[in-house]
Amino acid sequence: MRIVAAVLLLGLPAVANAQSYQCRAPSGLSAPAERKPASEPRRITPVTGYTLALSWSPEFCRMRKDSRRDKTQCSGDDGSFGFILHGLWPDARGPAYPQYCASTKPLPPAVVKRNFCMMPSANLMAREWAKHGTCMTKRPETYFRVSRIMFDAVRFPNMDRLSRKPLTAGQFRNAFAAANEGVQPNMIRLKVNKRGWLQEVKLCLGKSFRPQRCPAFMKATKPENAIKIWRGA
Repeated sequence: MRIVAAVLLLGLPAVANAQSYQCRAPSGLSAPAERKPASEPRRITPVTGYTLALSWSPEFCRMRKDSRRDKTQCSGDDGSFGFILHGLWPDARGPAYPQYCASTKPLPPAVVKRNFCMMPSANLMAREWAKHGTCMTKRPETYFRVSRIMFDAVRFPNMDRLSRKPLTAGQFRNAFAAANEGVQPNMIRLKVNKRGWLQEVKLCLGKSFRPQRCPAFMKATKPENAIKIWRGA
């Protein structure tokens, strides 16, 4: 439980982040155990910090409205989503981060239900626990509890307003940092697709879970690059 104590000692506020609307976990959700892909190595290396990866759901779902695989996140039947948690990832001193540190069992249904509105995909939950969570703690309940604390502590800028004007990566990072006390633009990395649409925001965290400057090996979008935000159909 040491990892939970470290997070709780930060005194981070539990904020109603309004990133899910009319969200309700569907009945019968299950998250089978995720197996390590044969192509992926198992890496057990010292953890030096973390990345909180936040996916912009309208862009992810843009071409996936009718996808069976992504139904719970993208169909609109179980809620509408803004930012969702892609994952809380342990980092190492270089790009070879720890992953798949232990084999897993199916996630308890209560864990899937409790975290659905933060991460509206049982498959994603299973994958994040297997790939990243097992390198942080022995219990999925602990991993998702810490993830939820960190996700709920983030304040998001007004994405609708930002989407309606010309915007650069630097301006977006400034807006995101301004919304979060203690966060500087150099603590934020963006994932933008080839067409210039925002896909993901990554917040760099130290070993104590406090925001810190992103490491040099983590590629940064040039501040002058134009980006666009898809609001959804």
